[in-house]
Amino acid sequence: MKFSSPDIAVHKPIPEPQENEYPVKAWGVEKFGENFKPLTIYRYQVGEYDVKFQIKFCGICHSDVHNVLNEMSTTRGSTYPIVPGHELVGTVVEVGDKVTRVKVGENVGVGCVRDSCLLCEVCDRGEECYCKRGFTHTYNTPKNKDYGHIGGNPEVQNWGGYSEFDVIHEHFIIKIPDDMPLEKAGPILCAGITMWSPLNHWGATDTTKKLNIGIVGIGGLGTMGIKLASALGHRVVAISSSDKKRELAKSKGATGYVVSNDPASVAAESGKLDLILNTVSAHHSLTPYITLLKTDGTLVNLGCIAAPMQYNQFMLLLKRASIAGSLIGGIPATQEVIDFCHKEQVYPDVKLVGVGDLERVYTELQENNSAAVRYVLDIKSFRGSE
Repeated sequence: MKFSSPDIAVHKPIPEPQENEYPVKAWGVEKFGENFKPLTIYRYQVGEYDVKFQIKFCGICHSDVHNVLNEMSTTRGSTYPIVPGHELVGTVVEVGDKVTRVKVGENVGVGCVRDSCLLCEVCDRGEECYCKRGFTHTYNTPKNKDYGHIGGNPEVQNWGGYSEFDVIHEHFIIKIPDDMPLEKAGPILCAGITMWSPLNHWGATDTTKKLNIGIVGIGGLGTMGIKLASALGHRVVAISSSDKKRELAKSKGATGYVVSNDPASVAAESGKLDLILNTVSAHHSLTPYITLLKTDGTLVNLGCIAAPMQYNQFMLLLKRASIAGSLIGGIPATQEVIDFCHKEQVYPDVKLVGVGDLERVYTELQENNSAAVRYVLDIKSFRGSE
């Protein structure tokens, strides 16, 4: 694993537990530059609105790689020790006295949002990821003391899902249907909602509409987008920089394919797409995608790219086209995509791995972000791996 920017990495050792905390086995990186190792972290005791669940699986997102290897920012480093994971799925083992949404024995999940203010108008309409006061990511973030939804030592960073148990306020719990494969549910809490949210916002979840939708990037995120848009009844066009993934895209539900570096291929679909979801996370030209849009079409960028993107504004004027962005989704939308995937049997392609595979998987994801499979950590692998 290749770490970046050692000068901005933050080291914040785990303190002794408080009276309201208990030890939990986790797997993380203790110090910048080190490999994964078993760690003891401390979760807080269940409060009146809290849900404690035993984690069974946790998806490995590409952003986990960025966080662990200190690649997320050039100015604000990751905090070590770090226990990653924001695609948590497991079974409830304890609930607080005032919890009403779930019961002991039910399957639940937690995605990218651990906390938000729950008071602003954005939170009130169920879009917690756009909280006006800022949402709290599931791991490697400080606890917001003003919100009051996270217990335990307020000075300790949040820990992610590469651990055996977690505790979270019931508002941020996602209910997982009993017969849904748990190992496939985790990535829906990240990749699934990341694609579902813009589909929903720009009208594609209205099944009375039949749209032409483009998906840029045929990796783990893009293939999930193809599956969702196809299951919603739309014509789906996969867009990639080469012809290498044509058959893969078609096997996931795409009926059209555009090679963005081939002018003739772009011309064949020019002006035909209502909506394009762009999953590419590396700097690139937006011009081919704008060419593909219809009048009033929208290009939605989903990749985390810090460098400014260039495009020809005159192209937007001629089509009254829009360029937008979208960030994961709120709790209600996340529940919607879980329920939709369960009903329609739309699942990501996953590969189970153990803790002994983490360095290999991270290296693979760091060097090649095009894998169409989502890796999922089997928490049972913790046993006997120390």
